[in-house]
Amino acid sequence: MLPVFFGGHSAYQNFVLDNLRKYYPNPDSIPRSTWEIIDHFWNLDLSFTDEFLKDKYSKFGPKPRTPSCMQRSYLLSIAFKVTSLTAWAAQLKINPLYAFLSGFQVGDTPGVGTFYDFFKRLWDLDDNNLSPHIHPIKLKVKKPKTKGSKALSVDKVTVAELLPKLENTTFHIEDQPYGSLFQLYKNEFLDLSVSKGLIDKTSLALAGDGTPVVTSHRERKHRVCDCKSKGITDCTCDRYFSQPDCDIGWDSSRDCFYHGYDLYMLVASDSESDLPVFPLLSCASTHDSHGFLHTFFRMKSFLPDYKVSKLLLDSAHDAMPYYEYCKRENITPFIDLNGKGGVKLTYKNDFTIGKDGVPLCKEGLRMHHDGSEPSKYRIKYRCPLASRKYGCSCEHPCSDSKYGRTVHLAMKDNPRLFNIPPRDSAAWKKEYNARTSAERSNKREKLDYKLEDGRHRSTKMWYCRLYHILMLQHLDAWDLPYESALRKLIQHTA
Repeated sequence: MLPVFFGGHSAYQNFVLDNLRKYYPNPDSIPRSTWEIIDHFWNLDLSFTDEFLKDKYSKFGPKPRTPSCMQRSYLLSIAFKVTSLTAWAAQLKINPLYAFLSGFQVGDTPGVGTFYDFFKRLWDLDDNNLSPHIHPIKLKVKKPKTKGSKALSVDKVTVAELLPKLENTTFHIEDQPYGSLFQLYKNEFLDLSVSKGLIDKTSLALAGDGTPVVTSHRERKHRVCDCKSKGITDCTCDRYFSQPDCDIGWDSSRDCFYHGYDLYMLVASDSESDLPVFPLLSCASTHDSHGFLHTFFRMKSFLPDYKVSKLLLDSAHDAMPYYEYCKRENITPFIDLNGKGGVKLTYKNDFTIGKDGVPLCKEGLRMHHDGSEPSKYRIKYRCPLASRKYGCSCEHPCSDSKYGRTVHLAMKDNPRLFNIPPRDSAAWKKEYNARTSAERSNKREKLDYKLEDGRHRSTKMWYCRLYHILMLQHLDAWDLPYESALRKLIQHTA
């Protein structure tokens, strides 16, 4: 039968207050860190969950658990660092605080199977994974030659081919397996962060970065053909993979191979709390340059009213199609050069362009930035040794003018190398430094909320865990009153 709702969020608040008075009449018996979690959840309204998931329940059969209580309970398990659903179901039975804070009567809490039934309703696909278990062996990434470098992409499609294809594709959230999870995340958390002024969706500065998500210590697969019985040990036949959406990738930060996903996260870099906007899980071998495109254009389709004004990306995204797209869309790119271009590039037969895009004179000296002309879309550089009073002090001056030789670098010549603001300017460096917000956000998900400790075997469960961690990141960013209203109510009663 359909779930029964009892008065919405106000009824939940009264329920928690009554049980706190009953089981914890002395508020000082609860640690301060636990009180912060209690206050957060007491103020968290999950009424949309009940309304949104109503149609996913049958009108027949036994009465199910209230969807908002199931979601709240799973969020609490992550907040209290309980990574196993089996352990959490046991904690609900023995810890009254966990039970009534979830919204359940003490002594009447759900089991492990009830949680998995709830997750089925959050996953809009019959299969638990995106790919079939039996598929060909994927190409393995090669170990990079330089320590700390990212592995080369194994995809045969280039960025120049992939970008226009995804740009002209319209993605519908209803067609995505994680569609319901995204709707809950957007309506109950992301939109509320926007309304609180934590994210400016009218002029969004977006930082992107990929991070490894290790799901197992090794790749689990076995043969489904009979080649081995025929003496063929190196056949290329399809294999059965226990985690079909995962493969082997290279972790550049730890210089090792790993098995799992590549999580690409888009973060609002101008938000004080490094708030996530949209995530996407891909196989571990996915290069960041491709992961960004798949994530970014899905985000644009799912959040059409979000206007991106800046893109902050690392050197893995340093490709000409990115700059050309940003120019078309009036987006200011802040992308670090990857070091493979821009060195010893001859410009007008007299000058070379340094690694950071700054011109070098004939003597190899870096020229001084002398202003920008946005209307003409060009940047001006001036001789570093020239003085308006005495002229150039160089032994072999480039110009007889006291002002010194000047060079104008136009965006149309090479938008990858020449930016406004210039890469050597304080404005560019200050803005680019905000790109680390994506790394800090990934750190919170993986270390603070123990994303990888889930030890799941299906993409469905990894997405469920990931989206609920993102919800908690937004929840933590919302300001609480200086003094707990809930604690005051209990003390007043006492």
